[in-house]
Amino acid sequence: MIALLIRLFVKDHNNLSNPDVRRKYGEVCGFSGILLNLLLFAGKFIAGQLSGSIAITADAFNNLSDAGSSVITLVGFRFAGRKPDPDHPFGHGRIEYISGLLVSILILMMAFELIKSSVGKILNPEPVEFSIVIVVILVASIFVKLYMAMYNRKYGKKIDSAAMVATATDSLSDCISTVVVLASTLIAHFAGIMIDGWCGLLVGIFVLIAGYKSVKETLSPLLGQPPEAEFVERIKKIVNSHEQILGIHDLVVHDYGPGRRMISLHAEIDADSNILETHDLIDNIEVQLHRELDCEAVIHMDPIVNNEETIALRKMVTDIVAEIDPQLHIHDFRTVPGVTHTNLIFDVVAPFGYGLSDDDLKSAIFAGVQKQRSDCFTVIQIDKDYISGK
Repeated sequence: MIALLIRLFVKDHNNLSNPDVRRKYGEVCGFSGILLNLLLFAGKFIAGQLSGSIAITADAFNNLSDAGSSVITLVGFRFAGRKPDPDHPFGHGRIEYISGLLVSILILMMAFELIKSSVGKILNPEPVEFSIVIVVILVASIFVKLYMAMYNRKYGKKIDSAAMVATATDSLSDCISTVVVLASTLIAHFAGIMIDGWCGLLVGIFVLIAGYKSVKETLSPLLGQPPEAEFVERIKKIVNSHEQILGIHDLVVHDYGPGRRMISLHAEIDADSNILETHDLIDNIEVQLHRELDCEAVIHMDPIVNNEETIALRKMVTDIVAEIDPQLHIHDFRTVPGVTHTNLIFDVVAPFGYGLSDDDLKSAIFAGVQKQRSDCFTVIQIDKDYISGK
């Protein structure tokens, strides 16, 4: 059904780089979610009232909260699709992450309500009425929720939407919850064992866990997480495909919402190359990154001196740093010869939370250099790896 609606209402639906197309995907899925969840709420609420089951009634209100979640997701897509303005020059894409977080918080709130109601039912158990109509409603609900989980995950990953992926997780947890509710209804009828409250509690705990995972997944991009390894490799492949580029470092990816990424990096070039030709090359690479990865790119040129003395000193420092810790690596290496000594100037990339302080690491490297070349001093800048996050 969703695939048909997308073909009917989303023009140029294969052009996912177009923000308007992406927004339409979210709107179609959002409206569908609202409608289906309202139908499920109505069916389960009626079943809960007929049977007197707290588990079924709680499951019904869980679906009502899902309808509210779909409204939030829909509003998020509406606002996220707005064009940049003077107050928000990078666009409004992060609103989608916020909407995903709100969905996750609603999941947690519903989990606490389920747990509270179920504990009350455990303390004061009541018989549950049984009918084929109730069973049919619950079975139909399971299949509808499975379908919702599948299409939200499929299209959420297709358009890289944290909010839709969070909704898919919620739908899957609802599906399992309804399975538990159905099982408790059947057991109560055929075995006479009153486990309605306990099943409601189990549903609440499961929804609580799902909500926690969903909060974690949607909060990370808001706080700032490392980019996907595949995206980083595509950047490196594009930049390094030009033979004039000797290497890259200090790569940083800024995420302002799906389809709104900015990258900056340092590209190493031969210091003897023609500056005008190199500048033209860098401009062309920035345009290529924008065209192929749909991102804005800023590239800084780092000239590399490749005379024999510099190459030998760079290798010496590289070996010293690797001996201290293989995780460490250097870049931006250059030398400033003097009358009494030579300054070795370079950056060292250390993981976040590294065991040695910056000052201790600098001292260790300086001591290693002095052992081999007492006429060399070090001027070191400690950097962090913003790509792997390690």
